[in-house]
Amino acid sequence: MKTELDLKYQQELELSFASQRERSFDRQWHHLERAHILGQFHAFRHFYVHILMIRFSIVHFEIKEFLGQIPRIILAIPGSITHLAPKGNTGGSDVGIFTPMTIPEDIANVLEKSSGGER
Repeated sequence: MKTELDLKYQQELELSFASQRERSFDRQWHHLERAHILGQFHAFRHFYVHILMIRFSIVHFEIKEFLGQIPRIILAIPGSITHLAPKGNTGGSDVGIFTPMTIPEDIANVLEKSSGGER
C-alpha cells in the first residue's frame, strides 16, 4: 500500500514529466526540486531525482548545473542512509550542497505525517 509520501513523490515526478512534454522547463525543474525534498531521505528516490536533474542539465546545456550535480549524485545515497542530507534542500547547484532550506508547507505536512513528527 502506498503512503501519502509515496503518492506525493510520484505526483511531483509526474508533474515534472508533464511539464517537460509541455516544454515548460521552469515548471519541470520546480517539480524536480519538490520531488528532491520529498525523496531526500530515501536512498533510491534521492539518487533518482539527481539523475533526472543531471539529465535536465545535459538536455539544456547547463554546464554549471551539470558540474554541480556530480558531487550531489555521489553523496545522495550516503546522505539519505545517514539522514545527513540537509532538510528541505532543493538539490540544485544554485544552493549549497549542505544548506538546509525552508520546506514548503504542503510538503512539510506530508513529511511530518510520514515520520511521526520527527522531521
